[in-house]
Amino acid sequence: MKFRMCMIATALFCGSMVFGQTPLVSSHTSTVNNPRPGVSTAASKPAVRVNGAVLTEADVLRQMYTIFPYASQHGGFPKAMEADIRKGAIEMIVFEELLYQDARSMKVSIAPEQLSKAEAAFRKQLGSSAYEEFLRTECQGSKQVLREKVRRSLLIEKMLDSEVEQKSVVTAVEAREYYDKNPKQFENPESLRIQTISIIPPQNGGAAVDKEARKRAEEASKLARQTKSYQEFGMLAEKLSDDDWHVNMGDRNSVQVSTLPPPVVKAAAAMKPGEVSDLIQLGNAYTLFRLVEHQPAGKTPFDAVKDKLLSNLQKQKRLELRAALNQKLRKNAKIEVL
Repeated sequence: MKFRMCMIATALFCGSMVFGQTPLVSSHTSTVNNPRPGVSTAASKPAVRVNGAVLTEADVLRQMYTIFPYASQHGGFPKAMEADIRKGAIEMIVFEELLYQDARSMKVSIAPEQLSKAEAAFRKQLGSSAYEEFLRTECQGSKQVLREKVRRSLLIEKMLDSEVEQKSVVTAVEAREYYDKNPKQFENPESLRIQTISIIPPQNGGAAVDKEARKRAEEASKLARQTKSYQEFGMLAEKLSDDDWHVNMGDRNSVQVSTLPPPVVKAAAAMKPGEVSDLIQLGNAYTLFRLVEHQPAGKTPFDAVKDKLLSNLQKQKRLELRAALNQKLRKNAKIEVL
């Protein structure tokens, strides 16, 4: 995975950074510019112990804000969601700590030049004043402590890269195999794309109302047959039609044939794209349509779905690998929620 560094909200909001999805710091105090409720008092309060290593309430809170960044704008977390957000935050920081411990036990290293580059990027993104505040509050004024925090994040990122990202790559051959083994997922029912003009009188309006509706429908049909394009028919639909699609130039987009009234389907079967139907009576209402496209039932070609399929399969594989890695790391770990 290519090294990335991004802010959790902004550096001034929380005084911390993430590398990829990995928090830079393992304790937290709010900055003077925009303190968050409860952060400064949580800086050293133990929250979870992972194989003897203590993670603080500040670590939990920071991850909660990563999961739900809108809390900064709304004065805290929604009460109905807070417990689940906290649970998710604890699971995430435990996972990262286990990755870090695993990296250390495997003696994974970070090249000095990569570490220096990450430190420089961190300082540049924070800005001088925020950097000095972070160094003082989070690192006891020690650049060596900061360096170790950066190293920790890079180690976690490296472990995620080797154990998840590199293994989650899906090839075109694998995507094709999935496509061939799951044909029903790529089958498309017969569909029509039509523009409609509908005249819909009130129910139980009486003979006079129905007669007037018929007159309006016949006039609309006459005008519709004079249109020569999508735009002309659409403008007429916006002016005359009573159905919900008149605001979209009468365009109903692609509609499965099975959901349309049989008289409409029958009429469309004898039409070519661009042609306008005869007037069709449906109950006491009338409709006519312009056929935009008739898509027969079939299967979407592999080339048309290849890119999306590759992306979806890779996302699924990534999730499965992360879950398996998390389970493996937790198997013999001692985790205590304090």
